[in-house]
Amino acid sequence: MDQNLQTQKILKEKSANNMKSTETSFRDRPINIDETGKRKWIRAKQPKGKWYKRRSLVAWLLLGFLVLGPLLRINGNPFMLFDIAHRQFYIFGISFYTQDTNILALVMTVAVVSVVLFTVIYGRIWCGWACPQTIFMEMVFRRIEYLFDGNYRGGKRKPATGFKRVLKYIVFFITSLLITNVLLMWFIGPQGVLDLVTEPIQDHWLGFLIMLGLSSFYFWIYSYFREQVCTMICPYGRMQGVLLDSRSITVIYDYKRGEPRGAKEEGDCINCKQCVSVCPTGIDIKNGTQLECINCTACIDECNLVMKRINKPENLIRFDSAEGIEKGKKNLGSTRTYAYTAVLLILFGVLVSTIIRRTDVESSILRVPGTIYQEVDNNTLSNMYRIKIINKEKSDKTLIIRLISPPEGEIQLANQETLLVGNGALESILIIRLDKNQLNGKSTPIKIGIFEGENLLEKTEINFIGPAK
Repeated sequence: MDQNLQTQKILKEKSANNMKSTETSFRDRPINIDETGKRKWIRAKQPKGKWYKRRSLVAWLLLGFLVLGPLLRINGNPFMLFDIAHRQFYIFGISFYTQDTNILALVMTVAVVSVVLFTVIYGRIWCGWACPQTIFMEMVFRRIEYLFDGNYRGGKRKPATGFKRVLKYIVFFITSLLITNVLLMWFIGPQGVLDLVTEPIQDHWLGFLIMLGLSSFYFWIYSYFREQVCTMICPYGRMQGVLLDSRSITVIYDYKRGEPRGAKEEGDCINCKQCVSVCPTGIDIKNGTQLECINCTACIDECNLVMKRINKPENLIRFDSAEGIEKGKKNLGSTRTYAYTAVLLILFGVLVSTIIRRTDVESSILRVPGTIYQEVDNNTLSNMYRIKIINKEKSDKTLIIRLISPPEGEIQLANQETLLVGNGALESILIIRLDKNQLNGKSTPIKIGIFEGENLLEKTEINFIGPAK
């Protein structure tokens, strides 16, 4: 009887230990929510180290591109501008119109595949190094917060209060206002933003409301919602469960070297929790890859500082893969990686080829609806088309429309206009006359050339309708 009681006691202790282990190893809620459902504010310390310097450099370069992109001009064109209202887009000084949607679609496809490819190889490097949310939060607003609240080192863990706190939020809102105006420049240009700011509100009330609404939204995001954009809204963290595998390079803890933890244990990890204190999403990287991890490398820098103090080798936390930790070597190659790389190279090649073959003008020649051929005389037939030519350059062009094949024939524009203004369009009725002997039957393919002087700008093939033979 006593033996049975002792056995039951041992089983209960094992069960309690297993439950305790489960509670500390797994979680059923976001890291920034406590047991009662209330939010836990994450106030990360400011990292120090080589990775933070590298990430800061990348962030400032991207911020510089964000500010200077719509300000710089190449050959009179904005370096970057997405003028949706006028359906004009400028990417790296090259103008694109709605007729270039195939190129814009390719650009978007290449961008998406690139993000997927880099996620497969390097994990969430986009999130930690290039995502606007991370750059603004960590490199702009978090640094403003450090000025008012300190960097939460040396035991200072509470934010500023009173007038200092109000002043911090005023600076937050001014910064949000500046960010909004910079983003607006990408869509309405610098002059549009200047007009919006300097001219009376009643002249631009809609634009003013948009600017005020966006500024308030950004202020709310960076002063209150903060890291929850990454942990609760952004789907990219959940996508990594599909994209990552054991060979993907991520920020990872070397459990083989670090365990068992503790100051008096055999592993290198002394369980100081400094990697948690600098994490902008508040996770413990020692628990493995988690959807909240954005690969920001803050834990790497902080752990390296601790390793230096205790005379241990650096990179207990580092960029590596699960397979690399297990086998002790990195391996970037996998079938999926090679497949994504091949797809990306093909898409990039198609994109470059499409841009190279892009012409300065674009035309569309369509038959006038409801018309067939007309008999001009006994030997000549005519077809009527609607022609539209778009100038993708800023300079004016004097156009000549010629019949390339067959060479014998007559072309006539209804309004006789041949001047195509810069970034403008020319629309007219085009009448083509051909001898009956040049026709192959009911439908004869012909080629139309659009010239500027002797320079062929574009060549279009259409069908000339005649009587059946």
